[in-house]
Amino acid sequence: AQVHRALTHDGKQVAVKILRPNILKTIESDLALMRSAASVVHWLLPDGRRLRPKEVVTEFDKYLHDELDLQIEAANCSQLRRNFEFEGREKLLKVPEVYWPLTTSRVFTMEWIDGIPINQMEQIKSMGMDIKKLAREGVEIFFTQVFDDGFFHADMHPGNILVTQDIDSKGRYAALDFGIVGTLSEFDKNYLAQNFLAFFRRDYRRVAQLHIESGWVPPETREEELEAAVRSVCEPYFDLPLAEISLGAVLMRLFQTSKRFNVEIQPQLVLLQKTLLNVEGMGRQLDPDLDLWQTAKPFLERWMYQRIGPQGVLEKLKKESVHWAQILPEMPRLLHASLNEQSNLPKIAKELRDLRRSQKNNRFLLYVMALSQLLIAILALIYWS
Repeated sequence: AQVHRALTHDGKQVAVKILRPNILKTIESDLALMRSAASVVHWLLPDGRRLRPKEVVTEFDKYLHDELDLQIEAANCSQLRRNFEFEGREKLLKVPEVYWPLTTSRVFTMEWIDGIPINQMEQIKSMGMDIKKLAREGVEIFFTQVFDDGFFHADMHPGNILVTQDIDSKGRYAALDFGIVGTLSEFDKNYLAQNFLAFFRRDYRRVAQLHIESGWVPPETREEELEAAVRSVCEPYFDLPLAEISLGAVLMRLFQTSKRFNVEIQPQLVLLQKTLLNVEGMGRQLDPDLDLWQTAKPFLERWMYQRIGPQGVLEKLKKESVHWAQILPEMPRLLHASLNEQSNLPKIAKELRDLRRSQKNNRFLLYVMALSQLLIAILALIYWS
């Protein structure tokens, strides 16, 4: 797409994003090549099935087609803006307002935002912005999106992130380009949070347990072996200077190590890892000594407490209250039906035994018939010879 600056009839400055003509044909051609390559990797490489290349291409296909519908991008922008309108969050990230009457599947009109691209370091410094604060807040924005919302901007490279001075002189991030977003389920969020916390605490046994509990590792995997492999990847990083420690690199090494244990690669986590590498790179560009772990750890501990603490349990009960209100009147009938089924279990068990016995008899008859046919064929052959 191309983006143009424009003015509405009532004098508002807007950015108008317009889809390039005939771009769909080019993308479909590229995707066809990717699908062919994925099939080759899947069937011919020893590690092909574990890497799930077909699923990765399908995921990529989905994101590309979403980017071709600018109304989907506008909806993503609107959702992200709503997520950061809460008190306390509005100072972290500015997201442009969508002008829906001027938006279609091929044209996306949004609020114009003035700012400095995040990679223009000298200009940012010359304006007296708090560089270290911006570096920390970039990490906080990422973890807020991932764990609080389960909905994150997944294309956070320097071209899509600006720094503005619209609130104070310390600087605030502004996001652009919402074509690629990631979503995570409650299971994904819980899995990631526990993995990160176990990693920060050097609890490699827990990391191994979480991988096995997720079901993404073959059930026969030995916990001690997986723990030793995780330790060999993670432990060296703890003795490095802060500027040399990369959480994204650790995740990449863990993905590589997982090959030994036939861990199934999850496409949604690949997108998350890519985003984390972008966020980490931007943070280090602003502050080479950024301690990503110390910035993230308190956030994750607070998030986990909110989920399993008294307030978290109460919130879950509130969410489920409507569901329980519908089920409770049905409970006596369901209980009665369950008891009736329990009383029928001996009868069902007898029927199953009879069925197994019948199957064995049928199998024996099939063997006899097959043997008889074989003997007849041999006798016929002898006769004709």
